[in-house]
Amino acid sequence: MRSLTRKSGEVIANLRLIWKEPLLFTSIIAIFYFLIVFVAYPVFGVIKTSLVVKGKLDFSNYLAVFSARYYFQPFLNSMFLGICTACIGTFIGFIFAFGLTRTTLPFKPFFRQTATFPIISPPFVVSLAAILLFGRAGSLTPYVKEVIGEYSIYGLGGLILVETIAYAPTAFLVLYGVLMAIDPALEEASMDLGASRVKVFGTVTLPLSFPGIASAWLLVFIQSLADFGNPMVISGNYRVLSVQAFLQITGMYDLARGSTLAILLLMPTAVAFFLQKYWVARKSYVTVTGKPTGATIKNVEWYIKLPVYSICILYTAGVFLFYGTIVYGSFQTLWGVNPTLTLKNYVQMFQVGKDYILDSLTLSSLATPISGVLGMFIAFLIIRKKFMGRGLMDFISMLTFAVPGTVVGIGYILAFNRPSPIFPIVLTGTAWIIILLLVFRNMPVGIQSGIAALHQIDPSIEEASTDLGADSNTTFRRITLPMIAPAFFSGLVYSFVKAMTAISAVIFVVSGRWNLITVAILGFVDNSQYAPAAAMSLLLIAIVLIALGIIQMIVNRIGRGTRITSIIG
Repeated sequence: MRSLTRKSGEVIANLRLIWKEPLLFTSIIAIFYFLIVFVAYPVFGVIKTSLVVKGKLDFSNYLAVFSARYYFQPFLNSMFLGICTACIGTFIGFIFAFGLTRTTLPFKPFFRQTATFPIISPPFVVSLAAILLFGRAGSLTPYVKEVIGEYSIYGLGGLILVETIAYAPTAFLVLYGVLMAIDPALEEASMDLGASRVKVFGTVTLPLSFPGIASAWLLVFIQSLADFGNPMVISGNYRVLSVQAFLQITGMYDLARGSTLAILLLMPTAVAFFLQKYWVARKSYVTVTGKPTGATIKNVEWYIKLPVYSICILYTAGVFLFYGTIVYGSFQTLWGVNPTLTLKNYVQMFQVGKDYILDSLTLSSLATPISGVLGMFIAFLIIRKKFMGRGLMDFISMLTFAVPGTVVGIGYILAFNRPSPIFPIVLTGTAWIIILLLVFRNMPVGIQSGIAALHQIDPSIEEASTDLGADSNTTFRRITLPMIAPAFFSGLVYSFVKAMTAISAVIFVVSGRWNLITVAILGFVDNSQYAPAAAMSLLLIAIVLIALGIIQMIVNRIGRGTRITSIIG
């Protein structure tokens, strides 16, 4: 009873504080409205469309999906592909992280940059390189056939290959941070007591890494299930849910059945996301004492170095091979037919795709700052303010990260194709539907960056500002935001990269007036125009790298230089 009374008193006190700052109260109400309209409402629309037929609750779409192998097989295919990609990608990511943190691997900065490079390009660029290398007219196809006989890169094997290269960096970034957090003194003490390096790994390093391994596995699994670009390019007859839902809507014009397939895709990704966020991420077997340690990495035995170094070198060689092929392919007259080097692909790219390039830059440049500022402000509210519904705000703001792009894209079509009581403006066909989708799709990482940064700042600094008469909005603008500038710019980097390389969600909302460079690349690939597709892919990567460099320079100039690229993914 006392506990209930105390909680009621706290709620009343918090409400009084909020009422004293009408601008803060208005901001909270506005953010809740935007989150409901642009995050929850589209997802609800997909669920409603799959369940309601002629105004009545009807499970016929689900019965049809589960009873027909044609519809249900893509779900099984997606799950199997996700499990294979997650297992292989997490293994490679762990080996890479172990090599960089626990061995004397030479040229560590080089290997670290190479391991994360695939993150800054659209995932389907790897599929394009796989076609150029191992497709029907691939440069390595004759040599591979001599070794293994007839094969096809189109299908499950090709998907596992390209998704592993594309998503292993995500596992590496998670596991690198986990292994860096484990005090080497624990392993050194075990070895001082006579344990071999293998035993230390099995009894100390690996058990302490379990939460990170599970988290990395789930994240790669989510990315594989939600992947649209790679399966669209290279899946062949191996049908997966993300593509099947897209084709059901755009090819069959069946929104209800497409929405049902999208919900079928949403279920495992949402479960995996919430397991990763609310269960695995809260488990930690790492003890940080805060005391200085003199422990260093001891020399590792050759039988550990050999496999670790080999895997790191092989993955690095694969990255260089695939992206080098994109560079080489962009200068060929006609891939597989006429290898004469030419610049006409770049000329054609600008002639055909200049509008796509300008649209992508314009829309991404508009969405990025909105996403960054909104993400930081929501993080500030969640960590620094107490108000009714704070947990709900945190949950809804992270929802789009758990929802596959296919579901988000379908949801935006359903939500904003006609006026509704909750939002009376039609957005379909306008630039705003793309901008808003990019903002709320990419915002969760900015929120998490802000939350992590705010946890490191003493609240008394902001309390002093409040005591001197500043309201919450002024404190956020003048005190908090400058102190979390590195996290803010990291959020900007992520938002811009993902906006420029987005495909799975935006492909549903692009129009004749507004289009994106990734859609143009996919169109070139669909028409077997691989050389122009390679040229446009290189241009996209160059734009992203230039943007990274500019934002890094800004961070360095404000005196809080940090490596912002480590946040990506």
